[in-house]
Formats: sequence, structure tokens, C-alpha cells
Amino acid sequence: MSLPTNLTTLNGAALPADALSNKVVLFVNVASQCGLTPQYDGLVSLDKQYDDFMVVGVPCNQFGKQEPGSPEEIKEFAASKYNVEFTLLEKQDVNGDTRSPLYQFLVGDGEDIEWNFGKFVVDRTGAVVARFDPQTPPDSPDLKAAIEKALG
Repeated sequence: MSLPTNLTTLNGAALPADALSNKVVLFVNVASQCGLTPQYDGLVSLDKQYDDFMVVGVPCNQFGKQEPGSPEEIKEFAASKYNVEFTLLEKQDVNGDTRSPLYQFLVGDGEDIEWNFGKFVVDRTGAVVARFDPQTPPDSPDLKAAIEKALG
């Protein structure tokens, strides 16, 4: 299985096929009403820290219904409260029978996502090279080391 190329952004547009090309990507399932939502600040900083690297947020409402908003509400919240400029995809399920193709790829045969703000590092070839639990902050030395290793 490979990284899906038919990803849709929060505004309903297709993510350009070359948007992820030759980049290291950190995929994070995000939510606006979670105790971990302040991680958005660190994700914004991380997104700007490296060349050929990007954060992609994936809103998910499966954990405590903590992302109930419309795409417009999610985007407005993330931009106004945390200055999020990185790519946000359409709302997706990350667990269960309705798990999105993206998360089928990211999780593979691994354990279900535990909560909001689970993190996956995908290298330039589109391979998942690291997974971090929701409590791992964006400025974690282990997370940064995984990103830097993937960047080569």
C-alpha cells in the first residue's frame, strides 16, 4: 500500500499531486476542542523549521466529538487562534470500519490511533518511518530526530 495521492483539503479542493513530492511529511490528526489542541502552536513552529518538510493536519471527530465543526469553522479556529497556515485535509475517521484510506496507509497493521494529535512521519519516498503518540509534543527531541533523519 502506498500513500494515497487523491487527498482533499479542508476547503474541498484536491491536494495537488506534487504537493507532497520529495518532502518529509508529518501527518497529525487534529481537533479544535481537545486538551492537546495547544499543540497547534508547536506544529506551526515545526512546519516552518525545515526545508522540504511540511505538517499536514487531519481533522477528526472520533475522539470525544472534539472536532464537531464545519470545514469553515475548523479553518477559522485554527487560523485565528493558532495562526495555522499548514495544509489541513478534510475531516476523516482514523479508526474503525470507516478509517480513511490515508489512515489505512499510515496505521497499516499497527495499533489504532489512541487520541487526537497522533503523529506519523512519512519520508520522501512515501514510507511511514516513525509514529508518535498524541502526548508527544511537536518540539520533542525524538520527533525532531525522526524528521531530521528522514530529511537526510
